[in-house]
Amino acid sequence: MAKTNPGRFFEDYKLGQVIDHAVPRTVGQGERALYHALYPARHALYSSDEFARGCGLPQSPLDDLAAFHVVFGKTVPDVSLNAVANLGYAEGRWLKPVYPGDTLRSGSEVIGLKQNSNGKTGVVYVRTRGTNQRDETVMDYVRWVMVRKNDLDAPAPDAVVPELKKVLSVDDLAIPEGLDFTNYDFTLAGEPHRWGDYQVGEQIDHVDGVTIEEAEHMMATRLWQNTAKVHFDATFRPDGQRLIYGGHVISMARALSFNGLANAQMIVGLNGGAHANPCFSGLTVRAWSEVLDKAETPVPGVGAIRLRLVATSDGSVGALKGDDGKYLPGVLLDLDYWALMPV
Repeated sequence: MAKTNPGRFFEDYKLGQVIDHAVPRTVGQGERALYHALYPARHALYSSDEFARGCGLPQSPLDDLAAFHVVFGKTVPDVSLNAVANLGYAEGRWLKPVYPGDTLRSGSEVIGLKQNSNGKTGVVYVRTRGTNQRDETVMDYVRWVMVRKNDLDAPAPDAVVPELKKVLSVDDLAIPEGLDFTNYDFTLAGEPHRWGDYQVGEQIDHVDGVTIEEAEHMMATRLWQNTAKVHFDATFRPDGQRLIYGGHVISMARALSFNGLANAQMIVGLNGGAHANPCFSGLTVRAWSEVLDKAETPVPGVGAIRLRLVATSDGSVGALKGDDGKYLPGVLLDLDYWALMPV
């Protein structure tokens, strides 16, 4: 009897199926150090315990996207080991900060299935929850993945595509207990721009660029224990290239957005996201953001800002799609998220 795990194929998923993912992960200061070594991450709340305490938190949390990658990585052996591509995200919420010493686990429920017309692949929709050692949900999100079929003769399931919110409301967002920006130190944060200084429709060119390196990408992907074959095995794709993990591009773009959005301190909601085009080693990632919305919150000094974060490989700013409605070839990432910012 085979003891190894070949991963699930499209025909192996059933609507309503619940999957508890293996290998809990206790996170520590090492995750923060490696995250900040891999990306130019500089947001003060995630860099300094003293700054975090000045904002009402007990200490500096793990970077929001680092926590996301840990939770995401647990799901890969069960959800996307045989994926062609991770297609999108929706309804993502960061519900509690993750602190050094916390232990994270993941579980997913299959909420949608749709076989593609080619009969060789299908799209699997899952809702994933990350929990800590106290069984508290620290985040949840929906993603959908294109997965290969192993048995091409396996019958197609009834197509079920879940109805998902296009945008989370402010009431859907969880603001960390104790967070208070009334005594926020803009000098230490790195920029003077408050919530009120940003206008809906404003576009921000984040200026800087980082060239993606093969070794750093693989180190990052291993750090999150993401085992997807497309990221490591050069024989898995017909073009012989290793696909850069989409989360690596998300974190790179978010880190680059510091230049212009240094005070967008905490990501608390993920409205949607698409990996518009594949990213490979050697491409230089640049980023720009657009302010999509703003909202007040009931928390002292804290405002919510909805941002579109776009990563590109050609340095373009402002352009997303062509006349055919498809993403332009230079667009790598289109991410729609809510962040918290001092008013």
